[in-house]
Amino acid sequence: MHPAHDLLAALGVPAAALRGGTLPVRSPIDGSLLAQLPESDDAAAAIGRAQQAFLDWRSVPAPRRGELVRLFGDELRAHKAELAALVTLEAGKIGSESLGEVQEMIDIGDFAVGLSRQLHGLTIASERPGHRMMEQWHPLGVVGVISAFNFPVAVWAWNAALALVAGDSVVWKPSEKTPLAALATQALFARACARFGADAPPGLLQLLIGGAGLGAALADDPRVALLSATGSTRMGRAVAPRVAARFGRCLLELGGNNAVVVGASADLDLAVRGIVFGAWGTAGQRCTSTRRVLAHAAVHDELLARLERARASLPIGDPRESGTLVGPLIDGRAFDAMQAALAAARAQGGQVRGGERAPVGGWGDAWYAAPALAVMPAQSAIVCEETFAPILYLLRWEHFDDALRLHNAVPQGLSSAIFTNDLREAEAFMAAEGSDCGIANVNIGTSGAEIGGAFGGEKETGGGRESGSDAWKHYMRRATNTVNYSRALPLAQGVRFDF
Repeated sequence: MHPAHDLLAALGVPAAALRGGTLPVRSPIDGSLLAQLPESDDAAAAIGRAQQAFLDWRSVPAPRRGELVRLFGDELRAHKAELAALVTLEAGKIGSESLGEVQEMIDIGDFAVGLSRQLHGLTIASERPGHRMMEQWHPLGVVGVISAFNFPVAVWAWNAALALVAGDSVVWKPSEKTPLAALATQALFARACARFGADAPPGLLQLLIGGAGLGAALADDPRVALLSATGSTRMGRAVAPRVAARFGRCLLELGGNNAVVVGASADLDLAVRGIVFGAWGTAGQRCTSTRRVLAHAAVHDELLARLERARASLPIGDPRESGTLVGPLIDGRAFDAMQAALAAARAQGGQVRGGERAPVGGWGDAWYAAPALAVMPAQSAIVCEETFAPILYLLRWEHFDDALRLHNAVPQGLSSAIFTNDLREAEAFMAAEGSDCGIANVNIGTSGAEIGGAFGGEKETGGGRESGSDAWKHYMRRATNTVNYSRALPLAQGVRFDF
């Protein structure tokens, strides 16, 4: 029996749920088969159960709904180590990153518990005497969540924690590459519901295991009031028109091609630390991974030397081992995409260092790659594409306006950063004419957002916002109310209609 089965048993997933199906789940660490899962065959029924749960859940007071999320957070705290170990086995993340992902689930839960007592509207001045206007926020309905392999549980939690306190039910379609973490999360949530009692209706969290057809079913079903989809821009282009065709809501978190601008005054120690983690942490498989570095000519060569020393020294290996910093790519297709991108970079004038397959453990069905650094003469076509792999492109600039032009001249607009000690550069980067991304940082890298701020980006990143700030409004519907407490009925804008 695979060690994953012991973890899953500890997390509440029975062994019978892991075999006899048509969906093979393999570990990117060594290519071993973790499970053979049955696939969901009736998305409509699952959505129907969630819809019925919503009709009951919306009437539960929001602070009481927050109590369920608090209990779920207790389960996560109690099983943090086991769930993180499962994420490592299934997604290939190093241990600290997997623990950090589960901590994100806990943190957004804490945020949502507090939010459950602050789902506030407005009181608005009326132009009519004896009238009061106000704005309320009400539960929205069934929320569909399509999550990606690289954050198999945290991104779901960003959505689900807010949706649950908002009064919504959730239907979750995880990546077919990482469904085991979803099964474990569902089991922990069921434990929280059992502790919560009868106020938690059955069907509050539904899980759909399988391929893209299930995502299409969520996109097409009018009972799914909001579909939150995280993945590639290609996926977003397939999903968004289907949701729009039925006038549903879509929250998209798609591709990133994130850049770090390094100014002449930059603290290079900080810059290198931020870039190295951003570019090569998680084997380059984050939507916020640093893909491009735009370096001022005065620091370009020194920065290149430092990055190359760091790149060549990064320990690649089994992510379960404590010294490893770069684990495997998710599968062979990811490795092939990396090699194709590096070949294109060479053809477009780039000087490429690294990127070759790394022999780890003698595992022929696992795909480890040395981090790659490509020094580019210009921001060519391949630099403008997102490749989900540990590839970093380095470009040179002379004038700050050129750095901003290069920075913004890609289709994606998720995360960005500048390293500088020049106040004018920092402020210009964050200004309206600066970075066109949803996230713009100063003296910190592109990767590793906190849950307190809204997360998301512009352009081909999709425009969605998840997690903190006022992202909760996505999961609710707004109602404007006018109350007349006078004995007259004046019309707005002074309109007269006497009869």
